[in-house]
This record gives sequence, C-alpha cells and structure tokens, in this order.
Amino acid sequence: MLAADIGGGSLLIAWQLKGKKVLIIGGGEVAGQRVESILSTDAHITVISLFCNLHEKTQKLISQYPLRTKLLDKMYEHGADSTDLLNYDMVLTALDDFELSKTICHFCREHRIPVNAADIPGLCDFYFGSQIRDGPLQIMISTNGNGPKLANLVKGKIAKALSGQEGAAIKKVGALRVKLRERAPGVGGELGKRRMSWMTKLCKEWTMEELGTLNEENMQMLLDEGWENDKVPSAKALGVKPLSICVPSSNDVVFPGFIGFCVGIACVTTWNWLRR
Repeated sequence: MLAADIGGGSLLIAWQLKGKKVLIIGGGEVAGQRVESILSTDAHITVISLFCNLHEKTQKLISQYPLRTKLLDKMYEHGADSTDLLNYDMVLTALDDFELSKTICHFCREHRIPVNAADIPGLCDFYFGSQIRDGPLQIMISTNGNGPKLANLVKGKIAKALSGQEGAAIKKVGALRVKLRERAPGVGGELGKRRMSWMTKLCKEWTMEELGTLNEENMQMLLDEGWENDKVPSAKALGVKPLSICVPSSNDVVFPGFIGFCVGIACVTTWNWLRR
C-alpha cells in the first residue's frame, strides 16, 4: 500500500553524462560549483561568461582542465545565442538575472533540453544536491529545492557515520564481478540468478573492510574455492585481513540512526552495481 503522503518529490537518479556536452551560462561562484560537479562525470563543459566576471574557483577549474572545459569570453545574449543551446545535452544557468534565466529555461524546455537555473527551483528540471563521493560510491542528499543548507548539515552527519572503506569495497566487488562474468558468461537465466545470489551472499557475509582488502590472489581463491563449490568462504579462511576502520574522535557526534542508514545506502549501492 502506498503511503498517504506520497508525492511531491523528485526522482533521484545517477545521470550518465560521459562524452555529453554541458553548457554553463555565468561564471560566478555558483558556476564554479557546477563546473566542479560536472567535471566528475567526464562530460565536456562550455562556460559562457566574460573572463573578468569569472569567480576565482571557476577560472582555476577552467585552467586546470583545458581538455574538458572551454570558456566563451562574452556575455550571453538570448536571440543571438539561443540557437546555440540546441548543440548541448544539458544547460545550467548561474545568473543574477532572473528574467534571462527564465527565458533560457523556457527555450530549453520547449526544445527538450534538460535545464537547471541556480536559486530558482521552480524553473528547474532537476536539482543539485549535497554529495558524498568515494570512488564509485555516490550519496546524494536532496531537499527537493527547499533547503540546500540543511542538506549540507545532513551530509556532514552521514559522512561521519561512514568508515571510509565503502568506496574501496565497491571497486573490489566490481572487479570480482567482472572476473565472475568472464568465468561464467551469459545474461539472465538460471546462471545469471546464481551469479547474483552468490555475489549478494558474499556482500552480506563479508564486511566492507574485508571486501576493500581483496586482491587478485584473493579473488582467484574466492572463485576457485567459493563459486565453483557454490559457497562463500570466510575472509579469515582466505587469509584476508581487513583494513583498520576510521573511528571518529570523541569530539565528533555520531548519530546511531545514521550509521544504519548509511550501511543501508552502501548495501543498496552495491546491489545496484551488481545488477547492472
């Protein structure tokens, strides 16, 4: 049964932008934040702004990543430049001019170009949330455009509850998954179900720290002794020694509820990784 208060939210997705073209109109501090966020996706970024209006962070990122970013040193003029928007897969505005942002958003929506207008939630097709990144692990905290500062506070609490080993564990699980598919190739069917079941059991029985310590030798042993015999050997049986866990200092306040929440997020992330 659906909750009585269902609705009013946004669909949280991981948007693949590798090789796509993203346009950022504006060069201030928010534009710098947008450039930083998009850089991690391996997209190609174009910034439209007068060089003299670039924020220090924006300028630094553009100079650091010349193969991934490009600056068009000019003011954006809708009408003269609007048709150029059609060349991009995503448009972000970071302007103080509300009317111009509104005009750009309406144009993009008419032409089915995903668009985001900084500080104007009602004009956005999507929002930028606070993010925690650790390799392939990505956790996004969104307030659906209502309270970005509160999202940052929640982010800090969640970050304190993580051990710091989750990203390494997911990388190793991904590498093991590739090796397993090479040994037992095929899509779907009983074999696919068996692979998923075995990997799921491994992720449940081994700790994040143990998974993060896997190496080529351990993976080979897991496949030879575990997969081939339809069982999951313990990390101890394979001689795997987990990395030390980062324990928060006495000055840090850790909320027990968030620990369980984050473990759940890590498990869901790993599960989704395995199902691809």
